[in-house]
Amino acid sequence: MGIMTGKKGIIFGVSNTRGIAYGIANELFQAGADIAFTYANEAMEKRVRPIAESMNAKLIEECDVTNEEDIKKVFEKYAKTYGDLDFVVHAVAFANRDDLTGEFINTSKEGWDLALGVSAYSLVSISRIAQPYMKNGGSIFALTYLGSEKVVANYNIMGVAKAALECSMRYLADNLGKNNIRVNCISAGPVKTLAASAVGGLNKMLTAAQLKAPLKRNVTLEDIGKAGLFLASDLSTGVTGEVIHVDCGCHAVFGSIDEMNAMLS
Repeated sequence: MGIMTGKKGIIFGVSNTRGIAYGIANELFQAGADIAFTYANEAMEKRVRPIAESMNAKLIEECDVTNEEDIKKVFEKYAKTYGDLDFVVHAVAFANRDDLTGEFINTSKEGWDLALGVSAYSLVSISRIAQPYMKNGGSIFALTYLGSEKVVANYNIMGVAKAALECSMRYLADNLGKNNIRVNCISAGPVKTLAASAVGGLNKMLTAAQLKAPLKRNVTLEDIGKAGLFLASDLSTGVTGEVIHVDCGCHAVFGSIDEMNAMLS
């Protein structure tokens, strides 16, 4: 019997076994949760279905998170399959590769709308549509990154999108608190995932983070997954409107001695 036994929910955004969403899904599954999965399109189904089936998913559904009719259909099918909804994990983000390179000032209007629509507004849509199904309260949480708070090279428009995501989370926490629904974000440190490979200079980011972090290491998928388990479970019943940093303390340090020595050497 795990702490999630009897708990049921849905994860938007698992795409492969090397991603943060998978790390969270795995921890939830190991703790006894029943999980439904979505995938973005037919091409992604080939990656997601084996993962979902390995976790005994009863629902594996295509969903374009920019299409509210798609989201509605997913939750309707979820309710028919699982009944109660206890948790929702938002692990969806996207930006044009061209908008993640060069200077932020050159971000296109189309690129801005795409990144903020997929990465931030989708949390609003999903939360609104999920609300009626969370009859006994529950937890909604999303994934963010330090680039929402500080300038990070090659993060550009995604940093703005994550800032919008975090601010939206706080307003959603206020709106949904009366229904005993908690809304939070996990700000994960850099991890070598397929998604992170789209950000230039990842290896340098990993090295810098390890030098700066008080724990002197990079965060792991297991670390982040455990934080997701905390937020989804009843262990976090008093936590809402919060950005939880899971980055080995990197966000708290401006410049460590090790990092400064490396820069000066």
